[in-house]
Amino acid sequence: MSVSKHVALVFALAAGSVTGYSFPDCEGGPLASNAVCNTVLDPITRATSLVELFTVPELINNTVSTSPGVPRLGLPAYQWWSEALHGVANSPGVNFSTSGEFSYATSFPQPILMGAAFDDELIKSVGSIVGMEGRAFNNYGRAGLDFWTPNINPFKDPRWGRGQETPGEDPYRLAQYVYNLVVGLQGGLDPEPYYQVVSACKHFAGYDLEDWDGTVRYGFNAVITSQDLAEYYLPSFQSCYRDAKVGAAMCSYNAVNGVPSCANTYLLQDILRDFYGFAQDRWITSDCDAVENIYSPHNYAIPQQAVADALKAGTDLDCGSFYAEWLPVAYNESLITETDLRTALVHQFASLVRLGYFDPEDQQPYRTYNWSNINTPPAQQLAYQAAVEGIVLLKNDGTLPLSSSINNIALIGPWANATAQMQGNYFGVAPYLISPVMGAMDDSYNVTYVLGTNITSNDTSGFAAAVAAAKEADAIIYAGGIDITVEAEAMDRYTITWPGNQLDLIAELQVIGKPLVVVQFGGGQLDDSVLKGNASVNALVWAGYPGQSGGKAVFDILSGKVAPAGRLPITQYPANYVNEIPMTDMNLRPNSTSSGRTYIWYTDMPVYEFGYGEHYTTFSYKWMQAPATSYDIQALVDGGKYTAYLDVAPFSTLAVSVTNTGNRTSDYVSLLFASGTYGDAPYPNKVLVSYARSHSITPGTTATAELSITLGNLARADTNGNFWLYPGTYELALDTSGVLTSKFELTGNASQLTSFPQNTMSS
Repeated sequence: MSVSKHVALVFALAAGSVTGYSFPDCEGGPLASNAVCNTVLDPITRATSLVELFTVPELINNTVSTSPGVPRLGLPAYQWWSEALHGVANSPGVNFSTSGEFSYATSFPQPILMGAAFDDELIKSVGSIVGMEGRAFNNYGRAGLDFWTPNINPFKDPRWGRGQETPGEDPYRLAQYVYNLVVGLQGGLDPEPYYQVVSACKHFAGYDLEDWDGTVRYGFNAVITSQDLAEYYLPSFQSCYRDAKVGAAMCSYNAVNGVPSCANTYLLQDILRDFYGFAQDRWITSDCDAVENIYSPHNYAIPQQAVADALKAGTDLDCGSFYAEWLPVAYNESLITETDLRTALVHQFASLVRLGYFDPEDQQPYRTYNWSNINTPPAQQLAYQAAVEGIVLLKNDGTLPLSSSINNIALIGPWANATAQMQGNYFGVAPYLISPVMGAMDDSYNVTYVLGTNITSNDTSGFAAAVAAAKEADAIIYAGGIDITVEAEAMDRYTITWPGNQLDLIAELQVIGKPLVVVQFGGGQLDDSVLKGNASVNALVWAGYPGQSGGKAVFDILSGKVAPAGRLPITQYPANYVNEIPMTDMNLRPNSTSSGRTYIWYTDMPVYEFGYGEHYTTFSYKWMQAPATSYDIQALVDGGKYTAYLDVAPFSTLAVSVTNTGNRTSDYVSLLFASGTYGDAPYPNKVLVSYARSHSITPGTTATAELSITLGNLARADTNGNFWLYPGTYELALDTSGVLTSKFELTGNASQLTSFPQNTMSS
């Protein structure tokens, strides 16, 4: 294959990165006669044939993310590290041009807000567009083919700085989100003959702490029971690795039960490769410098033993330079073999084969993508829709949507004129950023914008101007909360209260007597008790990090052009929660020192519960297909014997009619929870077992929500991590308030659905 005329050498963003992207010449280059260029053969055979040509130094050189290739073979350098959390993003492998073509990419909302939409088709569409744009960037030498996304660690602790990158706290919601996103990104379910791009699900496993009270992520040892591991920390990864068949995995900084994740054979071999069936044409990268962290600060092994442990455990690629530095020593000391090195590189190059890296350009539709595939009108509409669908109405006394008599708005607060703030972290260059001020103007309001205060400021010098503007307005919109100056990678929070003097400013605004709406931004929740209980605060909206069309989405909801239907993807805890349980405590269940974690186990009263969200209209509900009164466990298991895995075997597809009894068109998210005293105590409060989003239900009309439930949705894990279907009485409840319920019995003996691998490693 001749090198595409579209592919130019580009300079990567990070020091020491590869100098550009190009493709091997399989027509006239040194590899032309090698089997790697034979498109008839399978990826493993092709990759093996290529890797057999490498010398040991060449093998070692290419075990790092900034891979130099093998010049003598015509194998170009390759940067494995590109990012695309919610759009193609700044990273060592991505190079935005300063103007013109490839100077931007669609910037969707942060996953925490898209998680609140509870819309699987939306997420699949977002993945498809991000993957298409990533491939277009690669075709013109501006990105790799591998994107290290998504982050699917469950957001169990409200202080976690990277919770904004996740879809929320619920393991089932995460599992569905990642399945749909990965299928969209990669161009289908384990697509043939080519991936669109390769996705890498991260961070495997038990990672949800940055820097808290002297404990840092690089050296943290997450002590996790097998029960919690199987039931909470791993379902999203099982969905990604086993079911969505993602092309790559990332091991995390932390240790799990004494063994650093990237040296953890139990995680990377027993669970990932063997239990999940992560195939040999897929690869595992470390998080960046996590291999070095095995040595320091984990102090798990000396440098040459650390790299040997990582390579042998299954970490194929080092995001960093520690492999390049210490694998030669490990090899010379016989801590690793040539076979270990070749195995790692076969995993990597088999993946590149599946990306069409060695194949003729004219045989690959994905190689036709270009600038016209970036930020298309459908992509712009989807970015807007994703923001609208995720925004959650937490409180409303009828002030929203704003009355048509309201023309003059005082828009106040540190998010009021936000632009790049709306992207959160792991962002790229957006084509445009519609601020709340712009959104209000687009909706024909006369806007007076006053900053008032900053996110963490205690300076009150801006209060007077804010109050003056508010007095002259018909309505007051306060836009505040938190942003990446408070929550970010390497930055956890110590409190979950509103920072700075924002509540003081809101208190001054509320006494003016004008309609007051508070729009809370940010990924992690804040204790809104004072706002929830204050009648002078007329409405409260959570808007996350809403992306390129965020301001328009917010004001289209406030004005009533569209109706809110998002649901909180995380629990909003009272402020004192942070004093009850340390971030380092990985246990989910309540005990003598903990009130429990997430809506599943939390025993106290949340400020707003997981799944909460109000509407501008009212609904009535009716079972169209209710569960039967009784099911025989053995019959259910026998009925699923032909499915690939018993935990995904069907239990039933139920149906609920949702009728709009109000006067505004609205979406509705049907959340179905299960509860009961089955299995071993303690019993969860409830668990989400199914959901569906119904779109644009007009007044007086009815939508039918189909709610599919699997055996795994109803199962519980034992202390060894094995899932069982237990006999007992199960209650299903629609929505957080149980607007519709039904009970059924599972009869017969408990049946084991899965056999979770047991850990034989010692720390």
